[in-house]
Amino acid sequence: MEFADLIKTPKLDGVFLHDHTHATVEGTLCITGHHLLLSARQENSQELWLLHKNIDCVEKKPFVVQNIIIGGLITLKCKDLRIISLEIKFAKEYYNVAASLEALSALHNAEMEYPFFYRPMYAILEDGYTMFRPELEFAKLISVNNANNTNGIDNGGCEWRISNVNKDFSVCKSYGMTLIVPKSITDEQIVQSSMFRDGGRFPVLSYRHDNGATLMRSAQPISIQGIKRCRADEAILNVVLGRSKKGFIVDTWGKGKSNTETDQHYSQWKKVNRAIGNVSSPSAILDSFVKLIEACNDVNCSPDKWLSRLESSGWLTLVLNSLNAACVVAQCLDQEGSPVLVHGAKGFDSTLIVTSLVQIILNPDCRTVRGLQALIEREWIQAGHPFASRHRYSCYTPQQNRPKNSGATFTLFLDCIYQLYMQFPCSFEFSTQMLILLFEHSYFSQYGTFLCDSEKERFELRVNARTTSLWSYLNRPDVLKNLLNPLYEPNSNVIWPSVAPISLELWNELYLRWIVDQKHSSTAIAQIQDLVTLEKELRTKALKLRKHVTDLSNEILELMNVES
Repeated sequence: MEFADLIKTPKLDGVFLHDHTHATVEGTLCITGHHLLLSARQENSQELWLLHKNIDCVEKKPFVVQNIIIGGLITLKCKDLRIISLEIKFAKEYYNVAASLEALSALHNAEMEYPFFYRPMYAILEDGYTMFRPELEFAKLISVNNANNTNGIDNGGCEWRISNVNKDFSVCKSYGMTLIVPKSITDEQIVQSSMFRDGGRFPVLSYRHDNGATLMRSAQPISIQGIKRCRADEAILNVVLGRSKKGFIVDTWGKGKSNTETDQHYSQWKKVNRAIGNVSSPSAILDSFVKLIEACNDVNCSPDKWLSRLESSGWLTLVLNSLNAACVVAQCLDQEGSPVLVHGAKGFDSTLIVTSLVQIILNPDCRTVRGLQALIEREWIQAGHPFASRHRYSCYTPQQNRPKNSGATFTLFLDCIYQLYMQFPCSFEFSTQMLILLFEHSYFSQYGTFLCDSEKERFELRVNARTTSLWSYLNRPDVLKNLLNPLYEPNSNVIWPSVAPISLELWNELYLRWIVDQKHSSTAIAQIQDLVTLEKELRTKALKLRKHVTDLSNEILELMNVES
């Protein structure tokens, strides 16, 4: 199939664009294989440049006069939360454009997506695909900085190794080729453990804290009649205990909704339930996100009704529960010095939210630009979060048209980072603008970083060789300077967030950016940046003046010594 077969009207004059500013712009509409473009006739008018993959839902409203369709309005509801409309004057072109956009926005062949056709017009300074190789990141995880070990806690007794047991993805299709496992555990034991866990996702190392306490993640045990225990799986967890008297198994899925390890066979592991929400599938999180955006878009309702709808969406409750679960795990690691295994259902969603947030809370490196990128690579991309399936549809696609594997888990994770950022605004090197960019690129992008559902799929499509990495773009100096937090002051301490409901706030920079004018926020950020720049200039000037005073004092002393 060629793109030309789907584009019935590639160019059309006299199209009216209605956008979030309530402005109406007339221009020429062009449809290419990956983009919808509208070039305005008016001077100084902003052009529309929209990736087809950004379109979440196409709604049609024909104009009917005396039972004859004379044109219509095509409303495009986008994954970046925009809603724009195209007014077309003629019936044939109206149907052609609508049919083309519906087809082009629903392509499910990854190789037809824009990242495989995009060629950057700039030199690649760093290859983002090699920047966070598992071997390098795992080396950081297993190296303990004893100088930072102020608690005197060391669970000890467990060494780690790089395993290539999954090099052909035969043990676990959703894990990467390279994994870190206890050194004393054999590859045969890993294979046995994988058969005990849902989807083969056996326990692997996520993070090692300064005190030696380890954080692992996995899927829950499978429910098969006759299989009640796995000695190899028990061996993995017992080795990780080291000299600790107890460990914690944190279930993020919900009491009664998942299988867990038996007390009899995991006697030293205490079970803790910290459910993110009453969710039976990833789509339940998306359902909550849908209600949130519906409330945000209803600008005409009263403040009381708006707040009620916001609360009833349950989104901020999911954020609260995610932060609460992460804090519990972080306390077990930092204050108890005990190892923790986090799981929930298949280990694709709530598990990754918690293990990622724990590292942001405990590890200051994860609050830097590259540290966050490395974290997303380890805990989401290489860990097999199915971005293609979760983000194929978003909040505007009707529920009956969405498969059950649709979700908004990564958006929930980014919102949690935003909450941490707002409570500790000086502890993050990056600004919230970087979080918004990550939100957008995870849904639609010219880069291949978030393509496919797993490393296996990316390997088969040769994504690393055929596309450009998002990290290669974000780390360019001219781009990076606009993503930095002007208030950043490196903070080596653990950041313990408040998990009281009153401490949370709506991420209006993202959810309301097409509804509420963000100029005041942009102006405030610019003013802060100017003040920070001025402060640096004044400090430099003060240092020069101090040096000048010191030099003058020394000259005076020398003259006095000569005269005497």
